[in-house]
Amino acid sequence: MSRLNEIIERIEKIDYSLAAKTQNRLDNLTKPQGSLGRLEELAKQIVEITRNENPAINNKVIFTMAGDHGVTEEGISAYPKEVTPQMVYNFIRGGAGINVLARHVGARVVVVDMGVASDLESHSDLVIKKINRGTKNMTKGPAMTKDEAIKSIESGIGVFEEEFSRNSGIPSKTGKKGIDIAGTGDMGIGNTTPSSAIASVITGKPVTDMTGRGTGIDDNALSNKIAVIEKAISVNKPNADDAIDVLSKVGGFEIGGLAGAILTAASKRVPVVIDGFISGAAALIAYQLEPKVKDYMIAAHCSVERGHRIILEHIGLKPLLDFDLRLGEGTGAALGIGIIEASLKILTQMATFKSASVSEKVTK
Repeated sequence: MSRLNEIIERIEKIDYSLAAKTQNRLDNLTKPQGSLGRLEELAKQIVEITRNENPAINNKVIFTMAGDHGVTEEGISAYPKEVTPQMVYNFIRGGAGINVLARHVGARVVVVDMGVASDLESHSDLVIKKINRGTKNMTKGPAMTKDEAIKSIESGIGVFEEEFSRNSGIPSKTGKKGIDIAGTGDMGIGNTTPSSAIASVITGKPVTDMTGRGTGIDDNALSNKIAVIEKAISVNKPNADDAIDVLSKVGGFEIGGLAGAILTAASKRVPVVIDGFISGAAALIAYQLEPKVKDYMIAAHCSVERGHRIILEHIGLKPLLDFDLRLGEGTGAALGIGIIEASLKILTQMATFKSASVSEKVTK
């Protein structure tokens, strides 16, 4: 049995046995019932995922995976592909947006080279899982081989498991070790193009509905980008019912890696916070491979990229934020983790009417 199949088999249906008890506690906190809305829903979801009545998230990890894309040869990005390795070094130095927001919420950023087109210098804060030096130009044939697609997912599985083991000596306040919550992030010039292709194929929506401006291209470049994606789909004819086929023909190495991390989080009952459009494409791959993964995912936000909302609706995820974000890196996931932590503090730290000696609602 392949490593991927092993992980998929470990993903269980959510256990709702604590739902009624959690709802009862929420209803008895010193507030009108339901008055904290999504915060209450989030707290319940984390209890259900972790099977822990009093969950806390102390070990927070954001996986930021990087890869290059051969399709940049078609002029679909406002930036050259050299920016990918430059930004990876920026992540390692702690100077990027994700570093700032991760520090803000107390999360560790794991930077992974899944397929950067250049050889990066060795660094203690860089995980090398390079599948290849970038994907092939998907307008001329498959972006990668089927074996590379599977390897990218299984490399993402490996990264998550290694980090989970790395944190096994760092118990949280509840005594739990490993990872309490995970976030996804990406880096790769041109990666909104394969993300749009993946989303169009799997959701069945037209490429024009799924394709946005990425790093900020103008109208002419956007028209070219749409044509490039349509050509890639026409040339490769990916099978919408086969996630591996879709990933191999029009995907990216970092997208496969993130899909693997999402599946592994679910297999370990770890909530996973999905960032923006590229993470959304990875979530689609994971969801196509195993639909049960949906209940372990929390959508941090809805990106400016027009296809992101369609992805979330297809999976059935409701975003926490709508901040016009489109940076990627895991920045939205970091913000989402902060909100989720707040929801758990409401559940576990807020007084009940009885404990606070506060009069309850008058019933007639």
